[in-house]
Amino acid sequence: MQRFGVDASRQTAPSHRPITRTDAQVRWCGLVAAGADLVAAALPVAAALHAVGEAHAAHQTAVAALTWLLVGVIGKRYVRWVWSEGGPVGPVFRDWLVLLGILALQRALFGLGSVSAVAVAALLPSLAVAMVVRKAIHHYLRAQRRDARALRRVLVVGEAGTVDAVIGRLAQRTDHEYVVVGACPVGEGEVPAGVPVCVRLRTDGPDGTGEDDAAVVAAAEELGADLVFVSPGRHLSGDRLRRLSWALHDRDCPLMVLPGVVEVARRRVRLTTAAGLTLLHIAPPARHGAQTFAKSVMDRLVALLLVVALAPVFGALALAVRLGSPGPVLYRQTRVGKDGVPFPMWKFRTMVVGADRMKSGLEEANENDGHMFKMRRDPRITRLGRVLRRHSLDELPQLANVLLGHMSLVGPRPPLPEEVARYDAVERRRLSVKPGLTGLWQVSGRSELSWHETVSLDLRYVDNWSCAWDMRVMARTVRAVLDGRGAY
Repeated sequence: MQRFGVDASRQTAPSHRPITRTDAQVRWCGLVAAGADLVAAALPVAAALHAVGEAHAAHQTAVAALTWLLVGVIGKRYVRWVWSEGGPVGPVFRDWLVLLGILALQRALFGLGSVSAVAVAALLPSLAVAMVVRKAIHHYLRAQRRDARALRRVLVVGEAGTVDAVIGRLAQRTDHEYVVVGACPVGEGEVPAGVPVCVRLRTDGPDGTGEDDAAVVAAAEELGADLVFVSPGRHLSGDRLRRLSWALHDRDCPLMVLPGVVEVARRRVRLTTAAGLTLLHIAPPARHGAQTFAKSVMDRLVALLLVVALAPVFGALALAVRLGSPGPVLYRQTRVGKDGVPFPMWKFRTMVVGADRMKSGLEEANENDGHMFKMRRDPRITRLGRVLRRHSLDELPQLANVLLGHMSLVGPRPPLPEEVARYDAVERRRLSVKPGLTGLWQVSGRSELSWHETVSLDLRYVDNWSCAWDMRVMARTVRAVLDGRGAY
């Protein structure tokens, strides 16, 4: 084991760490959410019961409000990790249904009759407020983190290569609460990420004195770390990891173990145990069943409604394209769909006739770092085409592809055959689902994203999609279309 000095400018943390500003902020968020839930349940119920002259209105109001708060506490809706997950509305809605069931049971037991329509209507504000407050808190904390506030200081322990990879992934995004302040690699491998290397642990295991564990604890205290990330490996697993957890927990320092899998939604993960082993059960992505059927039905139904509703817009755009430049109104292009099956995709024409033949002469001007071809000032695009592209109006004819089953409303970007020909095994996983008219790529920056970011977003969707997630993406699409950022 080799011990390195830590920058003296850092303030040494005491042995029992005080509550950090981050902890206080998140605890304050939990109290605000709980208070809002209590008030949002009490005031409307009290007003409704008083209006209909219900007996014991004050007692019933108190029971409804406290039950709503208790359901939230039992469901862990006020704990720290809820805000990091974006304040999901699905669990809150399920909690609200549980509240209705509990109140109905209470009224039946005490002979008060069934829950009236007035009482149910009075409980609706509690659901709406809970959803709005959780989303507001999530967005507030994300804004704080982008300004390098409301963060938790992390010490990373593990094999040098893994430590560097973990630090790199955390540094790529700002939608989480962790900032790495130091590393304790196993062995002499380099950690190029640039964080202080405080302790180097032995590769041949601990010497039985607990010196390795004590050094990690000392490093965490010296850096003022709020918690320790441990990535198990060949030299750090089993009993060694267990002893390290004891040492950290004895000093009241939390520990997080990184399982090594990435981009897996929490709803797919279930923790279980067997024979003393901690097991992480990861459910497979949804490829069949009720959700897939519902997605297919929703795709066609919404596409049909949009085609009918936007018929005048289709006519106006077709006339504008025809008058704007010589050539056909629609542009037909072969794209690759689910499982690598090609299909014809239609768009309103935004380029001059013969643009495909001109592409080879512009390859050196490609501004994308991956397989896509993108230019901010593509000379082939017409003046009207720039407007259509900026607001994604050129893609409206793809609603026909959705109706024909070639595409979905939400999914990865449909690639060209020449792009797919250069895909590696990881990138080909994008073809596991139907491509989408919109998707995470379109609502997260579009052409401003790197190829790595594009693939990461698509794979996150492919492995974790749900109907609720599709609805959120479609809602974000409206803002992205109006904003036009990253479209060219």
